[in-house]
This record gives sequence, structure tokens and C-alpha cells, in this order.
Amino acid sequence: MNKLDPDIVIERAKDVLDIEASAVRGLLLSLGDDFVKACEICLSCRGRIVVTGMGKSGHIAGKIAATLASTGSPAFFVHPGEASHGDLGMITPDDVVLAVSNSGDTPEIVLILPLIKRLSVPLITLTGRPESTLAQAAAVNLNTGVDKEACPLNLAPTASTTATLAMGDALAVTLLECRGFTEEDFARSHPGGSLGRKLLLHVADVMRTGDRVPSVRPDTPIIEGLFEMTRTGFGMTAIVDDDSIVIGVFTDGDLRRAIDADTDLQNTAIGTVMTTECKTVREDTLAAEAVRLMEDYSITALLVANKSNRLVGAFNIHDLMHAGVV
Repeated sequence: MNKLDPDIVIERAKDVLDIEASAVRGLLLSLGDDFVKACEICLSCRGRIVVTGMGKSGHIAGKIAATLASTGSPAFFVHPGEASHGDLGMITPDDVVLAVSNSGDTPEIVLILPLIKRLSVPLITLTGRPESTLAQAAAVNLNTGVDKEACPLNLAPTASTTATLAMGDALAVTLLECRGFTEEDFARSHPGGSLGRKLLLHVADVMRTGDRVPSVRPDTPIIEGLFEMTRTGFGMTAIVDDDSIVIGVFTDGDLRRAIDADTDLQNTAIGTVMTTECKTVREDTLAAEAVRLMEDYSITALLVANKSNRLVGAFNIHDLMHAGVV
């Protein structure tokens, strides 16, 4: 094994990244009416966007299909080699075909071109050669051509695949915005991951209820309020009236201030030292929004109240962590 020269290794890596970054920047010059038309075709599609590509372009095509599907544009990948052996039946007249080919003359895709035309399915191509067979046959071609590959032999698809992937992302994200795709829509496509938990869980899904929620009346001695906080394991307790309406909260910070003021913890009513302007959230609040509220006000627990401000639950940062929200 040859000894590596660290300086040469880093310099070569920088060259690759610089070439690929330039390839992506070069796409800015090719954006125009063709990109707009491609978006219009995809937005009017009543079926699916069928993405196809061969070899390295096939890997890129698969990723583009996955990105489209997860951002509100139903899509799937079809291998062009398999398409001519039966998988072409997966394409319907309501679909759009998005073909990825740097040369624009990939034989496996060119072979199924007449069949795509026979179905009258709109064809969008991502190619590096606007004069190629596929580009000329397409309803619209998005030019992903690059000046050179990052490969020193100028052979291995590197800068060209990076540029194509970036163009696919540009298409997917633009369609996302045009469709008014929201965070909750995105989460519905990712219910099993941490993203889904963050965006789909509501406060009602993580809060504590019943006797697990610390609460006392305002005339309760401070010391008994401390016992309630200890019993429930919260760093605070809600202060409620006889109808369970939230009128304040007593926290560790209130306790420290009371001690600093030499307050009699045995005989002083907790309502005289409570914080009256406390933060509460509704049950239907997204858990992620509650996290932002806690971060904004540097608090570690929140009370949950209904529209009448009646106490219905409580949760702290540990409950959110257990649920996978943070």
C-alpha cells in the first residue's frame, strides 16, 4: 500500500467538491421556461410520476422518486430493463414519466420510448445533452449537463449525477410549495420516524392526567404544595380554584424566592407567592409547538388547560423525551 500524502489527499477532495459545487451552480443558468413547464405537467398529473433510469442514473432516479413521493407528489421508480419485460404495465395513461439519462441515449430507455408515446404519457427528461434522442422526444427536457466530471479520467458519473440529483430536488421542492404541502402532510409520510413523532403528536398524546397532575388550592400552605410537587415528581404545581380553573403556578423558582424572603412555609398560603401569569397549552397543541414554547420561556414543564382554562393535564421535558419529541 502506497503511503498517503495528507496534503494531496485533502487537495484532491477539495477539487472534487469544487467541481461538483460548480456543476450545481451551473444549473442556475439553465433554469427557465422548461422547468416551469415540467412543474405544470407534474402538477396536472392525475396518476403517478414514474421515474426511470439505468446504472448510476438509475440510482439517482430512485432517490428522486423517493423525494417526490415523500413531499406530496406520488411517484415510484421503474427499472427500464424490467419495463420492457412486463413492468411497463405499471404505467397508466394518467401518469407522467420522468426519465434520467446523462447521455440522453440510454438504450434501455430509448427501447421503451415508443411504448410511452403509445400511451400518450407526458415525458420529462433530465439529460446532459439537449440534442439527444430522449431530450428531443420529451415534452420537456431539463438540461443537467456539466462541463466535466469530478473523476480525473472524466469517465465516472460524479458531477453529472450530483447535478441531476440537485435538479430532482429542485423539482420536488418546487412542487411541494406549489401544492401547499405542510409539515403535517410530510409527517404522514414518515409516521415511524422521529420526524413523524415530532410533527404528529399532540399534547394530549404526551400529557399526564388525573392524580398524576400536581394541583392545590390557593389557600394551601406552601409546605403542602411542596409535598404535592414531590408526590408527582414535577418541579411545579398548578394552583386552581374550586372549579379546577387555573389561576397560577408554583415552581422551584417561586420556592427559592419565598425562602430568600424568609417566608413561613408552614403557615403561608401558596396563593400569595404563586406566579399568576403562567403559560398553559391546549390538548390539541402540537407537541413540537409546546417544545418551542418551553424553549422560548426557558421552562421545563407546562400545564394543559381547556378553552375554559380548566386544568386537564400537565407534562414536562421528560415526558416529551420519553415520547421521542425531543
